[in-house]
Amino acid sequence: MARPKHSDTALADLLKPLARDMRKQQRAARVAARSIVQPVTPDDATLFRQAVADVSPLKRTLPYAHPPRQIGPWPLQKIADDGKVMHDAMTDNWPWDEIESGEELLYLRAGQRLDTLKKLRRGHWVVQANLDLHGLNVDEARAAVGQYVHDCVRNDKRCVRIVHGKGLGSKNKEPVLKLKLRNWLAQRDEVLAYCQTRPTDGGAGAVLVLLRGPKRAT
Repeated sequence: MARPKHSDTALADLLKPLARDMRKQQRAARVAARSIVQPVTPDDATLFRQAVADVSPLKRTLPYAHPPRQIGPWPLQKIADDGKVMHDAMTDNWPWDEIESGEELLYLRAGQRLDTLKKLRRGHWVVQANLDLHGLNVDEARAAVGQYVHDCVRNDKRCVRIVHGKGLGSKNKEPVLKLKLRNWLAQRDEVLAYCQTRPTDGGAGAVLVLLRGPKRAT
């Protein structure tokens, strides 16, 4: 049996005030929720200070074992530093236990074959590079020799010539660079032997230098 339409209308009119009251209550609740002040929570730093408020600091710092520094696979920095320190390691004062005295420059590194120096003096090896020190003072010549030896070894130049002059233009007519050069070369691990050049190649004004080959990566 169908419900009369007038009963549905009466029910709707009855519920309207209730719906309005519910919406008012919901709006009031939302406003009240927004007006509530949220409590301020302390940050981590404040909590830490509160936790250690009664702790006394140590009078000395405890030793800390630093982890070992990791070494990179490629020695890039060492290669870059070689050019900077190569001439700093060469001093003008050097013991001459292994070097013959006299006017002629002769040197053979310990452990090398005795006939190596003979072959060098006879021109057994082809001269692959030249360095002329004319016009340089002692400091400039030292730096030039260090860089030259370093570059020759890296480029696999085994037999090279360095022209130091005969000292005719020096103050006391003495071969200053000649005496310095024998010190510098003897201190270089790359130098295996050296000798005065033959008269046709410069004679007493130049020196032939035999260098080791570049170190190969294993």
